[in-house]
Amino acid sequence: MENILKIGIIGVGHMGQYHVNVARMLSGVELVGLYDTDDTRLQQISEKYATKSFSKLEDLLGKCDALIIATPTYLHYEVSKKALLAGKHVLVEKPITESVEEARELVSIAKDKGLILQVGHVERFNGAVLELGKIVDSPILIESRRLAPYNARIRDVGVVLDMMIHDVDIVLNLVKSDVTFLSAIGSKVISDHEDAVSVQLAFQNGSIAIITASRCTQSKIRTLNITQRDAYIKLDFTDQEIELHRHATSNIQLGATEIKYRQESIVEKIFVHKDNPLKLEQEHFVNCILGKSMPQVSGEKDIQTLEIAHKILKEIHKH
Repeated sequence: MENILKIGIIGVGHMGQYHVNVARMLSGVELVGLYDTDDTRLQQISEKYATKSFSKLEDLLGKCDALIIATPTYLHYEVSKKALLAGKHVLVEKPITESVEEARELVSIAKDKGLILQVGHVERFNGAVLELGKIVDSPILIESRRLAPYNARIRDVGVVLDMMIHDVDIVLNLVKSDVTFLSAIGSKVISDHEDAVSVQLAFQNGSIAIITASRCTQSKIRTLNITQRDAYIKLDFTDQEIELHRHATSNIQLGATEIKYRQESIVEKIFVHKDNPLKLEQEHFVNCILGKSMPQVSGEKDIQTLEIAHKILKEIHKH
């Protein structure tokens, strides 16, 4: 009989609850229990999902092989380090940690102990993003927009580490080149952190990226548009849809008295297999632990994403 992988979840707030709902349905996985510093919320969630609750973090650590960490960002380093030192595989929500130095330390510990350390960049598992990797080749210009209304539950970080980091991660993985120029402006609107930000990136290979993020926009918009020599690609994250626009060569002339027809472009709808991205993220985590898959992104790439996010914050604070 195949061994069952035992997983625990730390932090059962908004994102943690989604993780609980998905983890309890994974094949070959046993959700052994939950931990949260809020006892009332912990009991409510454990009862709702018929899952055991633990009053001490150490007790949960002793019962599982791997942990999903969905605590506030400022606790990511402390909890992840404790889990890794205890020999547990870790899936930690993005951003990996508050500081780049903390991220480097966690990646180093995981490497030394031969453990899987995966960062919860759930957009990596969006069906359209997965398909995008097969289409994009040498992008010239990338335009990313991630806009949404304010959510009062996110108080410990601004829009860069809350939302924009998804798009920084996607852009870096698409371009695959070093950043040579970075410009950023932002403003506080609702919270004590930056709420609206615009960023320009230039890469060594000549690619340019313009990334806009807002959490004070009264409509949810999540799009990615890519210009390359042979095509213009439009991606909608919400609908998980991709349109591929190509220049057409058709030029049909029917006669002196008839209408001339010229086809300017061809639009292709790319088939996207749509699935729950969080489910795919957790399945990838499990398969990496079991040796069935290789990590989609290296720890060094996660560090690079956080480094760029902090450079953006530094630029914003200059102004």
